[in-house]
Amino acid sequence: MEPLLTIVIATSNQGKLAELRSLLADMPVALVTLGDVLDPAPVLTEEGDSFQANAASKAQQACRATGMVTLAEDSGLEVDALEGRPGVRSARYAGENATDVQNNDALLRELGSFPPEQRGARFRCVLALATPWEPRTVRSVDGVCEGSIGLAPRGTRGFGYDPLFLVAGYQGRTMAELDAAEKNALSHRGRAARAMRTVIAELVRAQLAEAERAAADRGTQF
Repeated sequence: MEPLLTIVIATSNQGKLAELRSLLADMPVALVTLGDVLDPAPVLTEEGDSFQANAASKAQQACRATGMVTLAEDSGLEVDALEGRPGVRSARYAGENATDVQNNDALLRELGSFPPEQRGARFRCVLALATPWEPRTVRSVDGVCEGSIGLAPRGTRGFGYDPLFLVAGYQGRTMAELDAAEKNALSHRGRAARAMRTVIAELVRAQLAEAERAAADRGTQF
C-alpha cells in the first residue's frame, strides 16, 4: 500500500518500535524514527507524573523538532501491592539506565513474599499524536492489559517486565510466553494502537481532502 502520510515514531525503545510497526503495518502510512529524520536525534524528556503527560510531552517535543506528524508512547507496569509503582518509572525502576533484568529483579525483591492473590497488576500504554499544524493539540488514546506478577520470570519473548507478567485469562502464561500475534491481540500497546488507528485514519482522510481541494484550486487557475 502506497503511504499517504509519514509519521515519526518518537521512541528509542526497539521493542516498542517493532510492535508499533507491526500493529500499524497495514495502514497507508510510512513510519520513521527520529534518527531517520534528524542526526543527531534529540533526547526527549519525561518529566510528567503520568503516562498521559509524558506521551503528550514527547509527541510535542518531537513534532516541534521535526516539523512532522509525530506519534509518541509512554507505558509501564502498575502493581496494586505497590500502590501503582513502578508506573512512569518502569524503565528506571532499578535506577537510571537499568536493564530489563535489573528492573525485574528489583520488582521481585520489593514484592518479596506477597502471595499470588496480592500480586495484581496491569500494563498501561498511552499513545499521543501531534501535528505541526496544530502543535498545541494532542490526540491521545490508552490501552490496559490486566494480570498479575509471577514469582519468577518465564518465557523468552518480549521485553521489559513481560517475563514476570501473568496475563489474566491465559492459563498462567506470562506475556513473554505468548507469540507476537497473541501479544498484539491483547497487550496494552495493541489495544492502544487499535484505538489510535481511528485517529490516524481520520488524519489521512483530512490530508487527502486537503490535497484534492488544492488540486481543484490549481485546476481552476488554468
